[in-house]
Amino acid sequence: MSIPASALLPFIHRALDDMVRILETLGDERVNQRPGLPQANSPYSIVTHCAGVTEYWLGHVLAKRPLNRDREAEFEAQGTVAQIRQVVRQLQQQIEVDLPPIAGDQPVGEPVDLHGDLQEHTQGEVLLHWYRELTQHLGQLELTRDILLHLPEQ
Repeated sequence: MSIPASALLPFIHRALDDMVRILETLGDERVNQRPGLPQANSPYSIVTHCAGVTEYWLGHVLAKRPLNRDREAEFEAQGTVAQIRQVVRQLQQQIEVDLPPIAGDQPVGEPVDLHGDLQEHTQGEVLLHWYRELTQHLGQLELTRDILLHLPEQ
């Protein structure tokens, strides 16, 4: 089966748009709040991490841009809904540029770690891994929203 990388765009945009809608629902009052669970992340930091994940897999691994990422800082990030909305919109614009040239059946060109060990993968496998990461974090964000909406505001 061969699917052009650009066919993923509506699905990727939907996941990112859903993330923004969740943050808008929570508002600035709750977007930086963490559920009272061990190692839980705030909604803002989850979406910041998704931007970092995208820049790594799509921007660095596939589009071959240099990477300047502080993964640990993503989990401490704080800000407003307007700020993270702007980050997501800029990310979506970059995705529109990065995605079309990708050839799903072509090798990445260097070993990458998708499943716990370095090995050669196709660009399509990396795209699927990245999309899986986005949707996994969308689910995490949905659960975080549900918990936070049932807690008193801090």
